[in-house]
Amino acid sequence: MLRPHLSRYATWRTVPLALLAMLALTVVACTPAAEPPTQAPTLQPGTPEPGTPEPGTPEPGTPEPGTPEPGTAEPGTPEPGTPEPGTPPASPGHGYDGAEPGSGDGLRIGYISLGDSVPFVKLVSDGIREQVELSGAEFVFCDSQIDAGTALACAQQLAVQEVDGVLNFQVFQDSSPEICAALPQGAPVIAIDIVQEPCQIAFMGADNHRAGEIAGQAMGQYAQENWDCDYTAYVSLESTAAGAANEARMGGYRDGFTQYCEIINERVLDGADRTDPALTQVSDLLTALPGDRIVVVAINEDGIIGAIGAARTLGRDGDLYYSGQGTDPSIWCEILNNPNYIASSAYFPERYGRILVPAVIDAINGSEIPSELFTPHVVINADNLEEYYDPTDC
Repeated sequence: MLRPHLSRYATWRTVPLALLAMLALTVVACTPAAEPPTQAPTLQPGTPEPGTPEPGTPEPGTPEPGTPEPGTAEPGTPEPGTPEPGTPPASPGHGYDGAEPGSGDGLRIGYISLGDSVPFVKLVSDGIREQVELSGAEFVFCDSQIDAGTALACAQQLAVQEVDGVLNFQVFQDSSPEICAALPQGAPVIAIDIVQEPCQIAFMGADNHRAGEIAGQAMGQYAQENWDCDYTAYVSLESTAAGAANEARMGGYRDGFTQYCEIINERVLDGADRTDPALTQVSDLLTALPGDRIVVVAINEDGIIGAIGAARTLGRDGDLYYSGQGTDPSIWCEILNNPNYIASSAYFPERYGRILVPAVIDAINGSEIPSELFTPHVVINADNLEEYYDPTDC
């Protein structure tokens, strides 16, 4: 989210994407040639000439009945380009997709987590740790616990530890100047999902406007096709603390939705990017908001989970229609089984480390890296979730 783009937190379906997952199997069968007869056989009347197929025998080269034509996949074989479950689209533009073993030998990489209590963030953190260990670098971890003061203490800790590079995922954009000043001078900093000026050399995470736009298009199209755009209200669960990321992502939602329907009776709930605050704020809103076609969009899935909880508690589960951001495992069962969950924009947080770690190693070694390192985005719904993930216990 470098440019006014951001995350799934407040968080982090779609940049141009390219999907590839194909299995090629070549079977070569060799049959030794038969020995030629020493004497021409005498044919009985009615016996076919040599080389003449028996009645009902296919001509040479004719496939057996039920045999696919050359180049035709066996039944059940995915079409070329269909992803295997768990395979996201290729990362757009930058080419980073995993650290080389040993590439970080002798380096020390620092990481400030937004807060590992958040499921999306935990996936990011685990992926970073895995890639740092693969690279051979030392990993210096600090959890900011969604607190600006703790994030500052983390920056100070990384300076004491004299890390060579920093991956910064703290959520309070307005605190970034102070945090930047506390980080080790000269160490390259890559911001994750939230802009970290003035010290970031690159932004890695969501293409926030695009991520919001594609989910907004899906929700707007649903409202047009099912209600002819006659709906009750548009509720936006936001986090202004995330700054540019919130503005870009939720602005993208509006831009996508209005390609199909106008926004009417808009309600913005700030700070509703965590489950408990979202549950409280949506509960309060619903007591004064009748109607059974309430559109709810959110900066992340945590807010959506809170909104779903509020609706269920009040017996209004069928009145709200949802779209979130991130597609982390906490929302998979709702996507699969809740007919009112319309669309999520996927960010593949479990793969952030495959972009971040090789990029920061390059930066530490003096190589210029792209200023924007976006994750791919895809619109996810009940029809295609299992193309990318393997949900269980739903």
